[in-house]
Amino acid sequence: MGKGVLIIDDSLTVRMDLCEAFGDMGYRTFHAATLAEARSAVEANPPALILLDRVLPDGDGSDFLASLRKQPAIAATPVILLASEAEIADRSQTLAHRADEYIKKPYEIAHVLQTAAALLEGKQSVMSAKLRILVIDDSLTYREELAESLLKAGYLPTMASSGEEGLQKASVVRPDLIIVDGVMEGMSGTAVVRRIRLDPSLYATPCLLLTASEDADSEVVTLDAGADAYVHKKQGTEVVLARVAAIVRSAQSSRGQAHSSSLSGPKRILAVDDSLTYLEALASELRAEGYEIVKAHSGAEALDVLRTQDVDCILLDLVMPEMTGTDTCMRIKVDQELRRIPLIMLTATIENSAMIDAINAGADDFVSKSAEFDILKARLRAQLRRKQFEDENRRITDELLRKDVEAQTLRTLSNARQELLDELSKKNRDLAFHIDELRRLNQELEVFAYSVSHDLRQPLRGMDGFSKVLLERYSDVLDEQGRHYLGRICAGAHRMSDLIDGLLALSRVSRKPLERRPVALDALAHDIVERLRDAYPELEVDVRVEKDLRVQADPQLIESVLENLIGNAWKFSSKCAAAAIEIGTQQGAEKGVYFVRDNGAGFDMSYADKLFGPFQRLHSQSDFAGTGIGLATVQRILHRHGGRIWAESAPGSGATFFFTLHEGVTT
Repeated sequence: MGKGVLIIDDSLTVRMDLCEAFGDMGYRTFHAATLAEARSAVEANPPALILLDRVLPDGDGSDFLASLRKQPAIAATPVILLASEAEIADRSQTLAHRADEYIKKPYEIAHVLQTAAALLEGKQSVMSAKLRILVIDDSLTYREELAESLLKAGYLPTMASSGEEGLQKASVVRPDLIIVDGVMEGMSGTAVVRRIRLDPSLYATPCLLLTASEDADSEVVTLDAGADAYVHKKQGTEVVLARVAAIVRSAQSSRGQAHSSSLSGPKRILAVDDSLTYLEALASELRAEGYEIVKAHSGAEALDVLRTQDVDCILLDLVMPEMTGTDTCMRIKVDQELRRIPLIMLTATIENSAMIDAINAGADDFVSKSAEFDILKARLRAQLRRKQFEDENRRITDELLRKDVEAQTLRTLSNARQELLDELSKKNRDLAFHIDELRRLNQELEVFAYSVSHDLRQPLRGMDGFSKVLLERYSDVLDEQGRHYLGRICAGAHRMSDLIDGLLALSRVSRKPLERRPVALDALAHDIVERLRDAYPELEVDVRVEKDLRVQADPQLIESVLENLIGNAWKFSSKCAAAAIEIGTQQGAEKGVYFVRDNGAGFDMSYADKLFGPFQRLHSQSDFAGTGIGLATVQRILHRHGGRIWAESAPGSGATFFFTLHEGVTT
């Protein structure tokens, strides 16, 4: 699992929803309903990110945040404050406690996830691979419908309900694409697109404009405003997604490599001062040095500018009405995207306390206002050089980190490859051992088979021969019971001989190499039936064989299969007044299923699992003779061919044996 996220909220629904959302994105989650639980959670598992409710049952979330910032181990942990409109009315207090961001309730899950990913700076986010799409539309229903479609398509949507909110979120989220409604209350969609095209940090962002208008001229106006594409809402979200995919494709193919900015290149400076006279004089001086100047007359206006434009340095007046330079500086420095911008505080006072307040608020330098601008210009150049150095150093560090990660990945892959080879090597040794063991067992099996066929047959032949001599020469001496006993001995010897033959046949099935050839099952079945008619001329059996039964199989082994199945059908239907046997293929969805069917004695299906075991019989020897090895032999042959066998029957209703042969499988 990934980075740990602590969610502190007294609402169980909020905690569960956020835990599920962050969990789905690969984060480990912890949650707490009170500040007491939160303190315990922080001590047990210091998180990488905290989501904090402002009002909790046992205290104020802002006070808890202030206490966190005093603990060195967790002071730098990013914190997102969750609060209602009323609770964030005094946002300066929230930011004074160094909350990194706030999200207004009710919130959108996608926006929370996007903000969290942005705050976890310097660590790869699981969401970084997803394209971020900002949707600006004043219809809640349409926003939610489009957001759901975008999520299913693999994008990461962020929602805004107005043009003003959309521009603000665009400056923070930096989306890969913006979808904006053409007609909204307040700022229109075309106005939003124009603002984006004028913003150096966003001007290259693709824009897709939506409209419900049927006016043909509206498309021309839209495209003239700078939109990349134009879609009617009535065309549905599928068309929107198709347009998005096309725009993304085009943008990715034309996007070049980003390069570090040059110190000698043009720099944009934000100058903030409520004195129009001083602001114009400052702007004139800096333009003469080749700087591009953006002017703001208050702290609030400066923050609005920073939400939509990138600047390289900020010159900020300390004393201004409503929002002071110190308050403005604090808000800038708690913003994750803005805190790296060098900020020089300007003031007409030279008191040390003013300078200390400015530095404590986060200012990078402090310069007294003067009619002479040489010192200010020198300080400005120094700050720009520092920023250039830091940017370059960060780029080099990131590159080294990337190469280190690549090297570590290569080492990991190399180690994994070596481990895999060592595993494979051990398995090869084990396999060689097992092959040798199988060879040894096969040799022992051959010796055993020879012993059975040679050593056991000789005493059986003696028993059978002497029993016959007794019956022929001394029959008149023996009484009826004696002759019965000798008959039993002969029958037992014959049965033992049949069992030995069956066992030898079963062992040969496993040892014989499999040789697949084309076999005509119908012709083979006719040959077997003719042999049975010759052996049992007294039986009248109606046999039907389907024509053109062709398979790829070992001829000798498949003949053994048919001999056993047809022989069993002949035997178990021998007591029927009109015996019938059918051999063919099953018609239906399953191809390559063959069967042998009879109308004989049948059997109880509850005993079907015993059919294919050696020496297993479902009828008495007196009713139907046999060894109980034939079906075991059939099953082993079919398994070697990659097939299987099964039966369907009922007592007195005959039996059908089905079997398959999977061509190309050899065991």
